[in-house]
Amino acid sequence: MIWTAKIDNFPPTLSQRQCLAAVASRDSRLDGRFVYAVRSTGIYCCPSCPSRRPRPPQVRIFATPEAAEQAGFRPCLRCHPQQAPRSSESRLIRSVCDEIRANTDRPASLRHLAAVTSLSPYHLQRTFRQVMGITPRQYADATRTVNLKSQLRKGDDVTTALYKSGYASASRVYEHSDAQMGMTPGIYRQGGRGMKISYVIADCSVGRVLVAETARGISAVSLGENDEPLVAALHEEYPRAEILRGSSERSRWVLAIVRRLDGFDPQLDLPTDVMATAFQRRVWEALRAIPFGTTRSYREVACAIGRPTATRAVARACATNPTAIVVPCHRVIRTDGALGGYRWGLRRKELLLAQESRGAKCKDKAVKARAARRRAS
Repeated sequence: MIWTAKIDNFPPTLSQRQCLAAVASRDSRLDGRFVYAVRSTGIYCCPSCPSRRPRPPQVRIFATPEAAEQAGFRPCLRCHPQQAPRSSESRLIRSVCDEIRANTDRPASLRHLAAVTSLSPYHLQRTFRQVMGITPRQYADATRTVNLKSQLRKGDDVTTALYKSGYASASRVYEHSDAQMGMTPGIYRQGGRGMKISYVIADCSVGRVLVAETARGISAVSLGENDEPLVAALHEEYPRAEILRGSSERSRWVLAIVRRLDGFDPQLDLPTDVMATAFQRRVWEALRAIPFGTTRSYREVACAIGRPTATRAVARACATNPTAIVVPCHRVIRTDGALGGYRWGLRRKELLLAQESRGAKCKDKAVKARAARRRAS
């Protein structure tokens, strides 16, 4: 078996081959050196975890449990990876994360955090970013956002939730709410109250596809192996919306998306109804302009929207795209030709690109054949 996996914030003292071999063989000697997460379950584990080995495209590797949790994964209840003995570097970063979480009511001071760890501010910043993939300040912002969502879901009013979550003023969270939450705190607290969402799940060439829609357009397109996680994610995002299962026979949008997933019907100009920042919308519009059967690099997309230095931000906009296929984020790859990341698994991304390439070639042949017939007549 050839193991391929997405490597996030890779442990600098280990190679990719070592990590993947440890996962495949359940090597307990590397417990505490890294953890691996499984996309389909949303859970992360120690290398020695006795659970069933995941399919390679589902694997993501993280240097620390904190990095895995930052990406939205939950610890395994069998191997308890967050309790495994840590390497010295992992323990250091964990102490920094603990200090940030304990003091969300004030900005993360790099000088203060450096004093706690006995490192220079520069060394701490570099090490933290290497392990976690973000800066200490970004980690603090993300922690406050998670806390705010938790308080709002518990039923606190917006003002109470803001201050319990460590925000010094309401203006700051409203200023960044689009980028971090996709909507204002008030709307998020309502959990989609008053919204009517209909969804359909259908078979497709890459597994199962869930298409959710409102009266205004498509609000979500999700891919997976099983129906339950797809439906659960939709209900979790809009807990107070009226969500009903519809009929695939009655939804022309679903039929169009399934045809696209099968590599047909290159014209897919469907309406969407999603929350997004101005930047996200610019990126998604650029993605919809990528011709069927072709790809663009993250840098090329950044240049297309007039932000050539915003490659990382473009990658984040691709990762947070809620309407897969309709907004074809799978057509964006790395500059070196590697696939990069994909929310629904790299194997699916590879299959989608291969199908579209074949479909584009068939279309070209058909166009040439029609032109030849016209010339002959």
